[in-house]
Amino acid sequence: MSDLTAVKALIFDVFGTVVDWRTSLITDFMWWGKGRGISADWTALVDGWRGMYMASMDDVRKHPERGYVMLDDLHRRSLEKLVEQFAIKGLSEADLDYLTKGWHRLNPWPDSVAGLTRLKTKFVISPLSNGNVALLTNMAKFAGLPWDLIMSAELFEHYKPDPETYLGAAKLLCLKPEEVMMVAAHNGDLAAAQKNGLKTAFVARPTEYGPLQKVDFEATGAWDIVAKDFGGIADRLGC
Repeated sequence: MSDLTAVKALIFDVFGTVVDWRTSLITDFMWWGKGRGISADWTALVDGWRGMYMASMDDVRKHPERGYVMLDDLHRRSLEKLVEQFAIKGLSEADLDYLTKGWHRLNPWPDSVAGLTRLKTKFVISPLSNGNVALLTNMAKFAGLPWDLIMSAELFEHYKPDPETYLGAAKLLCLKPEEVMMVAAHNGDLAAAQKNGLKTAFVARPTEYGPLQKVDFEATGAWDIVAKDFGGIADRLGC
């Protein structure tokens, strides 16, 4: 059993951990496309979009001379490539903006809001996401996420799993790394956080990628907490 008595703040991965991005986007775009008379394989587009996520951030890392590029802009660049690839016709600038900002309109997993509300009674809670500040703020309003503050990779001009994100979050909170717990549904995110001295909590989201899910069905590291949902984390932390 890990000693968690020093933990003062919980920071959360968001895409897949707090919100169900895949179902949210597919449903949103299907209804929107139907209303606009635009036909497309929205499931394939969403899966392709997420498939470009890591590579788009890696490109920012490889070219620091170009400066930091926030996730909204990376999403837009990826979308434009996919629209061409899937030969989706008739999209206006406003349409592309609507689709890009679909990432601002994601629904929480069923346990997320209640679990976060419980955890907030005892701890400072915040996202630590690769999403930019505006994206995360708009998402919190849309999904009813009760964050105490918004921490984003944008603040540190580094994407997870760069150390600057985890250590930067602790520094902004005026806490030592071991006083901060990273919560994620992704073992790789937790491994990076743990390497930088943070406490860790894993919650499985086995349907995040739908039929395409290949990893993260279960905890694969020595995490401080492994729970089935946010309520289980709250139970473990006495909330």
